[in-house]
Amino acid sequence: MDRFIINKNQQTNGDHEVHNATTGCSHMPSLENQIDLGLHNTCQQAVAEAKLRWPNNRIDGCYYCANACHTS
Repeated sequence: MDRFIINKNQQTNGDHEVHNATTGCSHMPSLENQIDLGLHNTCQQAVAEAKLRWPNNRIDGCYYCANACHTS
């Protein structure tokens, strides 16, 4: 299982990006802008968790570390 985080700041397109904190990413937000999503088997599970917590936000996987969940 990998640990995932979400960026509490929106990207310019309005998305909040989910990142894989276990594998690391050169595009991770600074620590004060990370919200822990916990351990998940896949980025799809992490994105689903984030959408449950913030149903009114646009949420997407990071192109670089959660590409299977990147949609926009």
